[in-house]
Amino acid sequence: MEYRPIGKTGMNVSNISFGASSLGGVFHSIKEEEGINAVHTAVDSGINFIDVSPYYGHLKAEIVLGKALKEIERSRYYLSTKVGRYGKDGVNSWDYSAKRSIESVYESMERLHVDYIDLINVHDIEFADLEQICNETLPALVELRDKGIVKHVGITNLTLRHFKYVIDHVPAGTVESVLSFCHYCLNDDALTDYLDYFEANEIGVINASPFSMGLLTERGAPDWHPAPAPLQRLCRKAAQHCKGQGKSIEQLAVKFSASNPRIATTLFSTTRAEAVLENIAWTNAPLDETLLKEVSHILEPGFRDTWLNS
Repeated sequence: MEYRPIGKTGMNVSNISFGASSLGGVFHSIKEEEGINAVHTAVDSGINFIDVSPYYGHLKAEIVLGKALKEIERSRYYLSTKVGRYGKDGVNSWDYSAKRSIESVYESMERLHVDYIDLINVHDIEFADLEQICNETLPALVELRDKGIVKHVGITNLTLRHFKYVIDHVPAGTVESVLSFCHYCLNDDALTDYLDYFEANEIGVINASPFSMGLLTERGAPDWHPAPAPLQRLCRKAAQHCKGQGKSIEQLAVKFSASNPRIATTLFSTTRAEAVLENIAWTNAPLDETLLKEVSHILEPGFRDTWLNS
């Protein structure tokens, strides 16, 4: 396992990490015991960074993850969760106020059975008033950082330009990391345009969704996927090309996303222990440069095509 620093946080994390969204049944229903076993397998195999949110499964992911973490020594992992995006009874909600953010941190710690959070993130800032993020949400989290309740503060987002806006409008050192998704994968590497900026500001970079929320899989994108139809067709063609050669687009996607040394870690999510081991093996295997060129050529007409979050 390769380990890389998240900016100047002092956290040295595995280059592939466990995203706990699946524990909330975000993608399909789960058996809790299987999900807990997947977490244990990840940590036992050298993964030391785990990311979750109260939004995933509308609290369920944090509850299931908390059950898993009760059986793992706290020093063996770094834990990341979020504030700002929530849900109840199938209805999504957002609240980026200082009061709710502080309450949310303590509620998450209770569900997760921990007495501090390594990294607290403002979740999906593209849904928020960015002025509120700068002037209310982040100062509240910095206050918790000063008290030692959280160790580090970050922001997550789909719309890349929002990262720069927030970082430019808060005191230096406020934001210590960013979590970007679907912008460093086979069909979209737009995150690379911002790496110099993040490094200049000593901000660590976390990448998520190497499969671009299912686009880069043999199974294909789920019905709810917001990607434009032409891009979905190109991704299906790329997956079929890999399969026709007896290879896996999933392996190529994971290896590509985890290979950039300027990105601290790439998050994947599963509830199956065997899939954890598979993703680790894919990450450790050599990059198939020939297949990467072939797939890149197929995806080129839709390269960096993106979508608005929903």
